[in-house]
Amino acid sequence: MSDYLSTELAATCAALGYYDGSKYHLDKHCLDVIKDLIKYLRRDDESHVVRQFLGQTKLLQTDLIKIFVDHSDKLQLWDVLLRQDNIDRGEEKEMIIERILIFIRNVLQIPPDQNEKRVDNDATIHDEVLFALNASGLVDLLLFIASNRSEQQYHLQVLEVCEIISLMLRDQNASQLAKSGLQRSIAEKEKDEATLLAARLKEKEKKLERVRKYASARHSHFGGTYVVQNMKAIGENQLICHKPYQKIEALNFAQDKKKMSKPKNKRPMMDPRGERTSTLSVRLFLKEFCVEFLNAVYNPVMKYARSCIIGATSTEQSETICYLWTLRFFMEFNRHYKFEVKYVSETISTEIFHLVQRQMEHYYEMIIVDKKKIPLWSCRLHIALKAYQELLYTLIAMDQSTDRGVRESSKVIKSNVFYVPEYRETILSQLLNFDELKMSRKYLIDLTTTAHVFLKMLSNYCEKNKRNVVVQQVKNRRQRNKKNKKKAETEQKSEQSPAPSMEERWDEISPQLSIVMREGTIPEVIPFDATLDVPIDEQKVDAMKKIQKLLRQKFLEQAVGLLRASR
Repeated sequence: MSDYLSTELAATCAALGYYDGSKYHLDKHCLDVIKDLIKYLRRDDESHVVRQFLGQTKLLQTDLIKIFVDHSDKLQLWDVLLRQDNIDRGEEKEMIIERILIFIRNVLQIPPDQNEKRVDNDATIHDEVLFALNASGLVDLLLFIASNRSEQQYHLQVLEVCEIISLMLRDQNASQLAKSGLQRSIAEKEKDEATLLAARLKEKEKKLERVRKYASARHSHFGGTYVVQNMKAIGENQLICHKPYQKIEALNFAQDKKKMSKPKNKRPMMDPRGERTSTLSVRLFLKEFCVEFLNAVYNPVMKYARSCIIGATSTEQSETICYLWTLRFFMEFNRHYKFEVKYVSETISTEIFHLVQRQMEHYYEMIIVDKKKIPLWSCRLHIALKAYQELLYTLIAMDQSTDRGVRESSKVIKSNVFYVPEYRETILSQLLNFDELKMSRKYLIDLTTTAHVFLKMLSNYCEKNKRNVVVQQVKNRRQRNKKNKKKAETEQKSEQSPAPSMEERWDEISPQLSIVMREGTIPEVIPFDATLDVPIDEQKVDAMKKIQKLLRQKFLEQAVGLLRASR
């Protein structure tokens, strides 16, 4: 060792502090000194000169152990002493770790082969990759990165860890995974036996069909022709076919016709890829992983992820989808495993309902606007809907909890969700906006189930609290009296139907007027009043107006009598 290096190391060790016999006193630059010692250790060569010097000076016994004992309350100092700080890693190592995470994500993101149709409890390529990751210790490393606050820079922007976890568990059913045990359940055994029996029967039927096909068939050149009785062809002759039919229903006239294909934009939306049951060994280690993730990682990671996706742009939608998927899966896993609200407390609040509801509205708007990516936005809308559904299921589980505080928390959340119109009308608006060409059938099933759960919860909430939720206020209108009502009806009728002309009125009353003049009793009427100062000629005009008025009012006898008296 060179004298310069030994001098530097001695000065560095002396700057840690001193021990007075009862307590170790730290130097004010102790934290920086420890970081310098870590740098020296990292730059040590193959001969381990630095480690030999530190061992000879007994730095561990004289300084470091005493620091551990006397200064256990200094968390930052402990953090630096017990591990290599990520700030001192260097840009190259940080880049390597980030590339490793991206590589793992890209490997897990490879879609399964369409020809790989494996049954449940059979190992797929994806299961083999997961088993290899677990055997190599990378799964534990992911938990460490997600749980360590100082490592959050590796899922700061793209949330690689959450995305990797979602890809690991993409084929799993959360409820089945939570109930997985060392031995298969009775239901699983019965299901496997039924599947095996169905496969054997199908294979046996294929063999029998193959035997019947080749046993009774002759050479194709001498197959002959057959006549269908009581069925004529296009002409007058009987219909001819080239093979015998056991049933007339088997005769198909459209088998050679080319089916018209529908345009892509007119075809119903295909359902997404379903879930499957992996092998027992894979399910067991995935279950253990989910339990550890819930215990130590879920709440801090979801809190940090939510802070990252709030105000996310359209280019960061994959992060939001990853957040919603993780929320749905682990809340369902927690509900079926050992329900504890404390494990998912970060994602059960009114703010989360608002976040999910906002994302559902955004995805529906993008389905309308971005027509080239309708399947993508439809799939994202389905994921957001399932997250909303799981939030409702968790509230139901909270109502059944024995802890009073948990029940009160659920009551507060439900009061906000049921009283705010935006939350209450979210599912209804999605039902009204459903389009089979843009949304899958599974989405409709989940949407209907969610609407049923929501309405059931709303009904129970109103019954327990003995209160009504005001959906819409109706103004009380004053009742009109009968006269005004009749007047309004008359005006309405007059507005609706045009007034008849004078000729139409005359044609209407002329037959009745003829009968009155022949058979009616005509009263005697005094047409003029001699006592008035009005001249007789002017009274004739008034008499004509009275006759017209009586005719309009259909007082025909008085009108005829006034006419005869006025002559």
